[in-house]
Amino acid sequence: MPLVSMKEMLEKGRKQGYAVGQFNLNNLEYAQAILQAAEEEKSPVILGVSEGAARYIGGFNVVVSMVKSLMEAYGTTVPVAIHLDHGSSFEKCAEAIHAGFTSVMIDASHDPLEENIATTSKVVELAHIHGVSVEAELGTVGGQEDDVIADGVIYADPKECLELVEKTGIDCLAPALGSVHGPYKGEPNLGFAEMEEISKTIELPLVLHGGTGIPTKDIQRAISYGTSKINVNTENQIAQAEAVRQVLNDKPDLYDPRKYLGPGTEAIKETVKGKMREFGSSQQA
Repeated sequence: MPLVSMKEMLEKGRKQGYAVGQFNLNNLEYAQAILQAAEEEKSPVILGVSEGAARYIGGFNVVVSMVKSLMEAYGTTVPVAIHLDHGSSFEKCAEAIHAGFTSVMIDASHDPLEENIATTSKVVELAHIHGVSVEAELGTVGGQEDDVIADGVIYADPKECLELVEKTGIDCLAPALGSVHGPYKGEPNLGFAEMEEISKTIELPLVLHGGTGIPTKDIQRAISYGTSKINVNTENQIAQAEAVRQVLNDKPDLYDPRKYLGPGTEAIKETVKGKMREFGSSQQA
């Protein structure tokens, strides 16, 4: 099955009351694990790629070639999107689009609203020519994810969200409402009142960044308010690291990477499958 944009899978999720997971790629093993999990769960899936991860892997073209080759080798039948996570500029989004990414996020949330709208509109214009979906962000998601560092959390303003949506033509919106990148310090405190208000005024799928560590009841509540895309990375990284660390602790003389990375890949796959069931996307492909 060819790569697709996020638009249709997220609109379907919003309509039917489930969310599609974005699981970030960090190397080959992540792509293997996530694609295998999606096929076994019969779930649509979004492969998130940050600019830092793309550099590590070898660039946007390498990412697309790797994913396409794996999908062909695995005989993938479920919908798969490759999504630029937190694109830092129009130029980076354009680079990803021309490399074959089927979705991009332009993160101009650090700019004043007018500049955010202008930059996002420019990305939307190019992306939609190529059938590529666009995600934008308002407010500030806390924590750190590769090049994206935020000190504290700034909640998105519902009125500004509506203005951004109406003036740009984006396909989904990530309003910052208390989630953070990386592990939570204490209990997550999501802004459900704001989320509900935004969902009532905006007929678009909403996106929840920082999905690791959020209780299932909060995930389900967010989905009920129109959240149709939930991003997960840290949980997979922790699962992989724990599995690899255990193998090397048990067998300190082991040096074949296939024998210690293999269990790590399996740990990622099982984590992703659990998230797909929690988000309700299993059996929705």
